[in-house]
Amino acid sequence: MSLPLDASAAHLHHRHGWWWKTLLVGFLLWAVTIVVTVSTQNTNLVPTIILLGSFLVPFTVVLFVIERVTGTVSTMQLVVAFFVGGILGVLGASLLEADLRAGAAVYVAVGFVEEFVKGVLLVVVGWRVRPKTARQGALLGATIGAGFAAFESAGYAFNAAITAQGIDLASLLQTEVARAVLSPIGHVLWTAILGAALFGAARGRARFRWSGAVLGAYVAVSVLHGLWDSNSTISTLLAFIVTGTPFSAARNGYVPDGIAGVATTLYVAGLAIVSVIGVVVLVAVLRHHRRIDRTGGATSVPGWGPAGADGRWDGTPPPHTLR
Repeated sequence: MSLPLDASAAHLHHRHGWWWKTLLVGFLLWAVTIVVTVSTQNTNLVPTIILLGSFLVPFTVVLFVIERVTGTVSTMQLVVAFFVGGILGVLGASLLEADLRAGAAVYVAVGFVEEFVKGVLLVVVGWRVRPKTARQGALLGATIGAGFAAFESAGYAFNAAITAQGIDLASLLQTEVARAVLSPIGHVLWTAILGAALFGAARGRARFRWSGAVLGAYVAVSVLHGLWDSNSTISTLLAFIVTGTPFSAARNGYVPDGIAGVATTLYVAGLAIVSVIGVVVLVAVLRHHRRIDRTGGATSVPGWGPAGADGRWDGTPPPHTLR
């Protein structure tokens, strides 16, 4: 039996697996570009390597979001959130971080600055999303975080490539691979948590509603962000302590060979722990708001439905259309 046109088109772009297809094709194109660059020594292809390597995984995250987004967040809003949010995010963070001084607290300060900037962009981009739900906030936040990660990774890759001796392709590729593997967690996860808390506090309303939970989520993701960025320093210090090696053994900022393996193991373990904590927090926030919605905690919004018998919005957003 054929469905009505409006019902069949509501999720026309969903569940087609474009995210993993794009990831596979993009990876092949990236690999081919590297081979051609090495074989021809054509440095004009280096920007292509940087863009493909930096944007492939974050943009794949956006496609993954698009295939699962519900409610009134349109595909165009997600694309704008990725590109405009990413550009304005790195610009705003760069301006606010310009006067930060190196020190033990700099990583935590960077976490608070960057999550604040992404939070502001989340409010601006999501202002017209109605009704607001925790799930929509998480999806929109993940998209903004992906955009931020893409443009930031491009900058790191560029810095790794440019040396006094010329273009260091090996350092460029190493940087891109490392950041591509980690990009679905970092910025994407932190902003998804903040978005879920911010939108969830609205309880289905048309406008944002500020609460202590939103502030708590902001502080939590900023601290997790700071721990993520400072993990290299923390793991190195722990390696000295665990092995009983005196700090004076370090020469010119380099870790002695005897504890390098321990430091690497602790670094990976630290990233894993912070990532697990972030995922647990995100799941907890989403489940909390889902439970509230199911018990009738969402507020009715005129023009949006369907509503329950008591006149409250039942938490089910209207169908998302491709526009």
